[in-house]
Amino acid sequence: MSDDVLQTIARRKVVTDPDFVLSQIKDGDVVAISGFNEITSPDYLMERLYKLYLKTGHPKNLFIVSDTFPGTPGRGLDRIAQMMYQRGDRDFIKGMLVAFYGWSETLQKMIKEEWFEAYAWSIGILAYWFREVGAGRPGVLTRVGLNTTADPRFDGTALNETAKERRTVKVQLLNIDGREYLLYMAPKPKFALIRGSTADEMGNLSLEDEVAYGTVLNIAQATKSMPIKGTVIAQVLRVAKFGSINPKSVVVPGPLVDYVVVAPRDYHWQSHSFDYDPVVAGRVVPAVSVEPLPTETRLDERRVVARRVALELVRLVQRYGRPIVVNLGVGIPAMVGDVVMEEGVQDAVVLTVESGTWGGRPLYGPDFGVSIGAFAILSVPDQFTMYEGGVIDAASLGFMQIDRHGNVNSFFTESKIPGPGGFPAIASGAPDIYYAGLFTAGKGAKYEVVDGKLKIVSDGDIIKFVEKVDKVGCSTKVMLEQGKDVLYVTERAVFGLTPDGLELKEVAPGIDIEKDVLAKMAFKPIIRREPELMDSRIFTPRRMGLKEEVVRAIRA
Repeated sequence: MSDDVLQTIARRKVVTDPDFVLSQIKDGDVVAISGFNEITSPDYLMERLYKLYLKTGHPKNLFIVSDTFPGTPGRGLDRIAQMMYQRGDRDFIKGMLVAFYGWSETLQKMIKEEWFEAYAWSIGILAYWFREVGAGRPGVLTRVGLNTTADPRFDGTALNETAKERRTVKVQLLNIDGREYLLYMAPKPKFALIRGSTADEMGNLSLEDEVAYGTVLNIAQATKSMPIKGTVIAQVLRVAKFGSINPKSVVVPGPLVDYVVVAPRDYHWQSHSFDYDPVVAGRVVPAVSVEPLPTETRLDERRVVARRVALELVRLVQRYGRPIVVNLGVGIPAMVGDVVMEEGVQDAVVLTVESGTWGGRPLYGPDFGVSIGAFAILSVPDQFTMYEGGVIDAASLGFMQIDRHGNVNSFFTESKIPGPGGFPAIASGAPDIYYAGLFTAGKGAKYEVVDGKLKIVSDGDIIKFVEKVDKVGCSTKVMLEQGKDVLYVTERAVFGLTPDGLELKEVAPGIDIEKDVLAKMAFKPIIRREPELMDSRIFTPRRMGLKEEVVRAIRA
């Protein structure tokens, strides 16, 4: 390519004034934004877009679509929501479709107050949707979401009354050869705000400093597909000379990128808690050491739940006599990674996270999606192929409510609307599921783990085992039809799913079944025999010896 042509292309693509390109977004446009929390979240472009609206009054009435959620508390989309709420700006956004609102209390408040129409799909469905739209197809055809709140016979993924009235996002129920399917459809994006690490003068985009690939390529493909080819704007840290990026490192080819904007470093963090760590970028392999818990360490109730799930995963290794692949969801399930590393069984219990990471130690909280020392990283659509197709062996997922039949609500109560995240697709595909969470929620909960026993000093004021869940995130009917092995693990009791409902199988040492379990449930579970005691090792502040069990299982 001649220098004159290259320079002309570079002058057009690499812009110093974001307002020049962002002003091309018009009122009412659909804007796709990449981001798995802070991973691949174009915070700089989002904030400049909102400030352009504040300055000019345009663009307004935007419909936002993201593969997960572009931001974390105080960053990205949450920061913009806070500014909107403080100013009373109801005109900037007219609708939103994302997978997870949990990092933004402000957005959840706005959804309840009907500021805009709001929808929530599973991460996997959204990631597939960008890929399908990029291929010119109408949407995603899947069985994920049947008999749940995603089903059009219920809410059809609408989160508020405005969404139920407008139905900009649609889910259709189809029958193919006597089987039910759902077709997820949403408006095609006209603009995309994506993020990479480096762009060359032609716009070729690499992600070498990012934690994961996310759905960046698929968002660009969906925006560029027919019938109307949209505009893709990429946020990067630097611009390199054309030809200096290894072709195998290019995630988004330059012809798919219309403009490149270099962002200040403070708007381009790898994750919520850190600017840059070469380990999570895959540039450095960490030295992993496994140390026993010091004897003075006090276990807490959350770690107790994580340890019980880890025991179940090791039993799965023993059953198969080989290493297993596992997904860990957000919240307490993500803590299972710490236990797996602590026990030294990470080579037999291979941990994966929705962001695309394989192996390593998953982080949790707003840093969820990051894995320290991952050995492989896939795109989000490829990762969810593993989940929805049941390629993995098991999953541990969180819960907000569970009812007498075993239906699980993972994302909606009167006080919170976090959204489904990856839950529906993972729950649909995983052969074995270990739901993990505390027995009660709310204020006032206090526990003590001492002398190998659990003591309930005081309980939370919210009952989580209810007669009927507020919204069904995973249907008992579907789980039973698919023949899944399902456990519900808490700090004080373990339940199993049966065709007749929830069965109490284990209780923690030191627990009074009547006072601490049955009295804190809105229904009485099935009790066929005296519940077993949970393994005492879970409540003892030292390693549980799982490595030795794994070695024996694989050698057998």
